[in-house]
Order: sequence, then C-alpha cells, then structure tokens
Amino acid sequence: MARPSSRSALYRLIEAGQLAHKALLLPLVEKGLEPGDDAILFVLGRAGTTEADLARDLGLTTDLLATRLERLASRDFITRQAVGPELEPGLALTERGLRIRNALADHWAQLEEALMGELKPKHRKRFSEVLGRFVDLLRL
Repeated sequence: MARPSSRSALYRLIEAGQLAHKALLLPLVEKGLEPGDDAILFVLGRAGTTEADLARDLGLTTDLLATRLERLASRDFITRQAVGPELEPGLALTERGLRIRNALADHWAQLEEALMGELKPKHRKRFSEVLGRFVDLLRL
C-alpha cells in the first residue's frame, strides 16, 4: 500500500476543505454570527417560512433552533411575521438580515469561483457530480 502523500488528490482535497471552511467562517465571526447561522439566513433568504419548516429544512429540533432564532431576532437579522398563502406565524429576514445574507452569499460565490473558475461549464458539472458521489460513498 502506498504511503499518503501531500501531493495526493485526497490530501489536497482535505487541505482545501479545511481552508475553505476557515474562509467561510471568517465573515460569520466578523459579523458576530455563529457557525450554522448562515444556513438559517440562506433558507430564510429564499422566502419566509415557519419555525417547524425551517427546523425540518436544517435537520434540527425546534428546541435547538429556538435559541438561535432568539439571538438572531435580538440582533435584528430576522423577524416574526405571517408567511405563506395561509399567513401562518413564521420567520423572515429583516433588511439587515438580507444584507448580511447577501454578503455571505457573495463571499461563498467568490470561493466557488476560485475553485471552479478555470473549468468549463461541462467540467464544473462533472467535478460537482464526482464530489457528490464521493461524499455519498463516505456517508455509507
């Protein structure tokens, strides 16, 4: 069996993943957010939703989510309001929350472009598919 090498694709993938994770956390910390808050902002950025639906989308219990939501609401990132066609009690981004979400999305897009920018669209799609299959394989 070959020894792991710092030149191997797997080693570089691990290194890139760790560095990308740090790079994605930096703007969160700068804005006073905690890891995982960005996921809430991204889901709410698509449309307002109920707490139960948000918890389901994020794979959290409503109890675990409640503390985060209170903190985000106290910082004026989210607000409670009626959502959906039935006007159910729910959550939505405030203007400030939307600006923060957009800044985080821009940062994410810049990192994505740094990774994939040199690839043609066909190769980007293929690379994403290969990584997806690799992740699925590791989850087994």
